[in-house]
Amino acid sequence: MRNALNALADELRRLKDDGVKSVAVSDASLAALRAAVKVRGQVEFSAVARRDSTKLDLTPSPAPAESRRAEPAASPAQNAAGSARLPSSALPAPPVVVLPAGDKAARWAALRETVLNDPTCLAHARPGKKVVLGVGNLDARIMFVGEAPGADEEVQGEPFVGPAGQLLNRMIAGTGLKREDVYIGNIMNWRPEMPLGAGGIQAGNRPPTAEEMAYCLPYLRAQIEIVDPGLLVALGATAAQGLLGPGTFKALGEIRGQWREFQGKPLMVTYHPSYILRNPTNRSKRLIWEDFLKVMERTGLAVSEKQRGYFLG
Repeated sequence: MRNALNALADELRRLKDDGVKSVAVSDASLAALRAAVKVRGQVEFSAVARRDSTKLDLTPSPAPAESRRAEPAASPAQNAAGSARLPSSALPAPPVVVLPAGDKAARWAALRETVLNDPTCLAHARPGKKVVLGVGNLDARIMFVGEAPGADEEVQGEPFVGPAGQLLNRMIAGTGLKREDVYIGNIMNWRPEMPLGAGGIQAGNRPPTAEEMAYCLPYLRAQIEIVDPGLLVALGATAAQGLLGPGTFKALGEIRGQWREFQGKPLMVTYHPSYILRNPTNRSKRLIWEDFLKVMERTGLAVSEKQRGYFLG
């Protein structure tokens, strides 16, 4: 139980670092949280309802009913089983990746075979779930980097396929490109574990630890070597910390919209699409879009006056 509450606290801190000032919490989730903190001790919890969505092109699509359903509070036995799968200090040293000779497709296929059969990745993937490698155009000029798979991603074995991924697709479309024109990956190759809820289902996500990201980072480096994009885009604070190093910044707003460098590539740091899902306002959309405009300009994509004016009204 303590691990679950600590993971929730970590996620709330991350949202705060991203500039989020309120979150939407269902009555069922509040009931589950109250039950959890009652067991742990005297803990107070409050939530502020999120503001209504504004009428904009990037208005988030409603989440599927299944993903909106609140998970019941886990029993002590279920939490005990889940706790055994929480992050530990027992991860082995990061793998040394040696790519074979050949064209991009052959090298990527070899890397995919290695990642999907990595014993550590397989050991941390839930039973019946998938290890995830990046996907997209191996000749892409732009490579997007997120932090880790979520519930939808570990089922489909592909990054950014849930609500945040659908929103990212629309953001990419705003630049005049399509999902298949870019490459999309994560630092992590498995969904970071949390205690299981009723029915053996993991409810919610947590940021990966520095050790977890360090283990998977060689696989991301290998993808960058294969694709050789013109630039990288870090989506969110955790991805930025994973690429730039722990402690590089306190809040993402400090470096958001700035060009950095990773593995010899220009790196643009921006908010994760989930930032818009949590804050569907003109201002939040404009912040990310300004970063996308910088990416377009640096990539040599034409920028129309219409595009420059997105989300200003």
